[in-house]
Amino acid sequence: MQNDKNTSIEEEKYEESIEKFIQVIAKNMNLYGITSSVGRLYGVLYFSDKPMTLDDMRDALEMSKTSMSTGVRALSDMKMVESTFKRGIRKDLYRSEEDWYKSFTSLFASRWKHHTETNIEEAEETILDLRKIAQKTTDQVLKDKIERDVDRLKYAQDYYRWLMQFIQVVESGKIFEYIPKNIVETDKENDE
Repeated sequence: MQNDKNTSIEEEKYEESIEKFIQVIAKNMNLYGITSSVGRLYGVLYFSDKPMTLDDMRDALEMSKTSMSTGVRALSDMKMVESTFKRGIRKDLYRSEEDWYKSFTSLFASRWKHHTETNIEEAEETILDLRKIAQKTTDQVLKDKIERDVDRLKYAQDYYRWLMQFIQVVESGKIFEYIPKNIVETDKENDE
């Protein structure tokens, strides 16, 4: 009887430890524009020993099936969750992408690329608008101010082009040539 009591206490401590780390994952997902509830969903999937259905996720997180579906779709779009198949199970199964490096590079590239491309285009449009104003005005002070601002916008464009190169390095995986992945061997790998 004492052994069962110790096992249940240890099991409870285990669950608390995992839940604490899932909360950390959820909180940190905000850095990537992901809500904490979707972050918790990812954490639950990450620590699950087997793929989960939407019902499994709903039971684990006590959220609606609609919320689970929306969260899984968002994670799937970010390549952090993938759908899987198991013979005999008709419901959709999902598992987390366990390669966090892959998830980060995909998420970082997709989020930053769109915004950076937009910033380059906006800077170009602003330069064109300012040059039109400069051509029409006779105010030399305004012309000088426009010229300074056009130089600032060109500097911004140079920065955004550099950022696009950086995004490409991340997206292509070349980043790992400069900053290698920290891969820790698991006990399972050590046993082989």
